[in-house]
Amino acid sequence: MASLSTSEKQILEKVFQMGGGYVLNFSDRTMGEFFKDDLAIDIYDQKYRYASGSKANCMRGFWQVAEDASVGNSIDKLLEYIDHQILLGRLKRDDFSSELTQRARNIAARLRGGKATTPLAITEEEFISREFGSLPVDKLGLDPLVDNVLKQRLHEIRKCLKAGAPLAVIFLCGSTLEGILLGIATAWAMDFNRSSISPKDKTGKVKQFQEWTLNDFINVARDLGLVGEDVKKFSHALRDFRNYIHPYQQMSAGFDPDEHTAKICWQVLQAAIMQLSR
Repeated sequence: MASLSTSEKQILEKVFQMGGGYVLNFSDRTMGEFFKDDLAIDIYDQKYRYASGSKANCMRGFWQVAEDASVGNSIDKLLEYIDHQILLGRLKRDDFSSELTQRARNIAARLRGGKATTPLAITEEEFISREFGSLPVDKLGLDPLVDNVLKQRLHEIRKCLKAGAPLAVIFLCGSTLEGILLGIATAWAMDFNRSSISPKDKTGKVKQFQEWTLNDFINVARDLGLVGEDVKKFSHALRDFRNYIHPYQQMSAGFDPDEHTAKICWQVLQAAIMQLSR
């Protein structure tokens, strides 16, 4: 049973809009898919059955049965889902109190055995306006041949930004960052696998790195202190970049990136390179 206090449950219910049996903008199907795909959890399992069995009550039942780390991880994933839905225009940013959202993050950190984070006051405009200068790719500790490929990609991203090709920028930034994090995770395999938020399969075993998503790499790198909260906060634009390579997936998701989104992705990649190189 998760060690959630009554006040913490009230905060989470408010953040996840659990009034009337609902949870955010999930349907019964999409909520089941979310927990299965992102957390390897069958949220409609009988053991989580509570009261009416609505989406909100299944969540409450999950809190009653699951361990602290599992609940903490689910909170983090749901907060990331909110960011993503805001980006797609499916949820409104004004509907989510920054103070309550931060408290939810702190609850998740406590449940996972980590430290509560302080609110990140930086805005998107401030993040985009940062100047990084020369990016120290050769200090990432990767293979020199890979360094050359990365430098070529960075040059191509800059060209795509100037040419007004936001979708190309997102694909390049996402795949480049995932490649960098995969290389670092391989070098720090024990640390990445031991993180409490490492993605696990249905048996509870940590997945092989090739099965991790970009989002998984970013979250664990943050958990290990390899990247800052700014990279995690603004990485939502990159999360599902691979899916949107397929036109029908992009159409069904309603994903229509603009120059602003592309700039956020570029800044996330630059900030991550700077932080990882240290």
